[in-house]
Amino acid sequence: MPSKHTYPLEPWCIRETAFDTASHFLDETLFALGNGYIGLRGTHEEGYTGPAGTSLDGTYLNGFYESEAIHYPEAAYGLAKTNQFMLNVPNAKGIALWLEDERFDPLQGTLNSYERMLDFRTGVLRRVLEWTSPQGRRVAIASRRLVSMTDKHLFAIEYEVTPLNFSGKVVLVSSVDGAVKNLEAGDDPRVGSAISGQSLALVDAEQAPHFSALTQRTVNSGFQLVSAVQTEMRGVFELAQRRDGADGQRLEQVYTVAAMQGEAIRLNKYGSYHSSRDYPEAELLPRARATLAAAADKGFRALAQEQEHYLADFWQHADVEISGDDALQQGMRFNQFHLLQSAGRDGKTNISAKGVTGEGYEGHYFWDTEIYIFPFFLYSKPEIAKSLLEYRYAGLPLARERARQMSHAKGALYPWRTIAGVECSAYYPAGTAQYHINADIAYSIKLYMEATRDEDYLLQYGAEIVLETARIWMGIGAYDRAGRYCINEVTGPDEYTALVNNNYYTNAMARMHLNFAASIAERLAQEQPEAFARIAALVQLDADEVPQWRRAAARMLLPYDEALQIHAQDDSFLDKKVWDFAGTPKEHYPLLLNYHPLVIYRHQVCKQADVVLALLLLSDEFKPEDKRRDFDYYEKVTTHDSSLSSCIFSIIAAEVGYQDKAYDYFMETARLDLDDTHGNTHYGVHTAAMAGTWMGVAYGFAGMRVVDGAVRFAPTLPKQWRHYQFKLHLQGCLLQVRVEAGRTEYTLLHGDALAFSHRGQPVALSAGDYVKELA
Repeated sequence: MPSKHTYPLEPWCIRETAFDTASHFLDETLFALGNGYIGLRGTHEEGYTGPAGTSLDGTYLNGFYESEAIHYPEAAYGLAKTNQFMLNVPNAKGIALWLEDERFDPLQGTLNSYERMLDFRTGVLRRVLEWTSPQGRRVAIASRRLVSMTDKHLFAIEYEVTPLNFSGKVVLVSSVDGAVKNLEAGDDPRVGSAISGQSLALVDAEQAPHFSALTQRTVNSGFQLVSAVQTEMRGVFELAQRRDGADGQRLEQVYTVAAMQGEAIRLNKYGSYHSSRDYPEAELLPRARATLAAAADKGFRALAQEQEHYLADFWQHADVEISGDDALQQGMRFNQFHLLQSAGRDGKTNISAKGVTGEGYEGHYFWDTEIYIFPFFLYSKPEIAKSLLEYRYAGLPLARERARQMSHAKGALYPWRTIAGVECSAYYPAGTAQYHINADIAYSIKLYMEATRDEDYLLQYGAEIVLETARIWMGIGAYDRAGRYCINEVTGPDEYTALVNNNYYTNAMARMHLNFAASIAERLAQEQPEAFARIAALVQLDADEVPQWRRAAARMLLPYDEALQIHAQDDSFLDKKVWDFAGTPKEHYPLLLNYHPLVIYRHQVCKQADVVLALLLLSDEFKPEDKRRDFDYYEKVTTHDSSLSSCIFSIIAAEVGYQDKAYDYFMETARLDLDDTHGNTHYGVHTAAMAGTWMGVAYGFAGMRVVDGAVRFAPTLPKQWRHYQFKLHLQGCLLQVRVEAGRTEYTLLHGDALAFSHRGQPVALSAGDYVKELA
């Protein structure tokens, strides 16, 4: 277990000032770079010789995966058959340094000074150090690294060495190493994959002066990958190419320099990854050459300027400014930066639970995207939000196939965990049974339409998804003897309670989904009959389906306990024995690592927000006093073993007036990865919790809710803060919200007019009257 690391509290960066093997595994995650496609863990160019189990030198490509058959000792019909997992692809960032016959290694000799900084405004990872070798040679090393936000296939490194007390031979070895493996999962189901050995077979290797390229193929999924690098160095040097490593999969460009004391040697390195998931195989190597040639032509400094300009635009729209809590301000921007690094934006990829920083959960996409991450991008960078929805449309054919496998004659059922669209969850009680994934996707489409009014998206993609997924509720639900519509044998968000009848969250979201689908069909039939006819024919919509949806929604069973006056999580939850929290040792959390699932399922205990999440997403369906009673009850039985939990409890605590609890839960979320509060950040960041931090500000303290397109705010100011400020893209406008003690200022930064409410008071902003100050 890595130690918890304390970083200086700086608003726009994280910085470390010591090289520490105890925190190294964690640092590799925190200092990772990505662009939504390429992910480079924060390992050093020269490699690492520290203790076993304190490093994972990973390079990942979002959406590039290997597949393997899932083997069940006892199989059953309809179980997921194939797993997909994100691969650790060739390490192309390697640069080894030799001073005469001594290799630079920070764990040998003396590290006189060391600093590494990840700047959220520039997107550049910078490191400066001074080292004395065991034989007394002293050098200064400075490196800068970026993963391009404007070219998804490119990363770049600037590496500079200065001999300080000697002249002599200095050798720089730039490599691309294809002999890499994935992390093997142990007893923790959240970590690594079940495969061992290499997943990429060598097809070809090519070397020329300054250029190296590996062509490999996945064994089962059949994808081809070209990993290529180009290096450049000025001045006088000798150059040689070497081929080394297992099966010759390590390609090296060796630069030998007669170095002079005090004179810097600089090597620039450009790396690229192109796969057959994006392009025909014949194009991969030519595209790699073109990408690297263009990058070398620009040079590292120009690429760094491009990166800074891209991020300046991002922060102009996305920044959440908090005054009064330096730790929180750092955590907030760290989280937003990593979200930007993690999200696919090509319509073919999504955002995994660990982004592109580690192998936790095998690189799978979950409902985390729609319910936690999507709102951040929708209101901060809506073009990425749209791309995430387009990914779901690309997966619709496989969702239809999955519905047939699950005995649904009509409709589409999205997978619980996947990369390319097939169900990869081998444990169906906590996977396939979470049918709420369909409603979660519909909810994000509803949110998108209310925020953007993008009718073209609805007609081209959204309506088809919503209608097809709504059908599934009619396939798994039925009316009971009292005429109530029931949904049985499902699992809600709380994974410590599985295979239950009438999970409140699932039923409530299904009701929303059915009404939304019916509204789309009814509105399009009236307003755009030709478009509706095309969509109805495409999905073979029967005339009686929409009325059936309305009827089921109207009669949906939503469990409520009259004695406790709370919404019951499901039909049986409140009848179970409450977990013995007082008698459970601290080291037995999370429960899933210490107790058989059946032991947990028999108890009244929640892993995460379930009913409490419904209080947020379907806010207008609950009275304030119901929300408070629900919060009070479920807080006592929730372990928050899931990183998705604290942010939701923070938001509802703020709404029901528990300001201290709201702040405490919020802080658990805001610095969850920086402070490694769950003890597993070394395996990758927690993207849903990161987005939950943004939700905590906008939905929690600012009280933002969107109900049927109407936006309202009810801001509060935590006593620890002087002010906070954020921006929102809404209905073609850009709104800035600034909250201070006793006042809230709304500013229309872009757009003609926007209407919303503040504590129930109507507010209208226009280009001519664009600022309102309210108490």
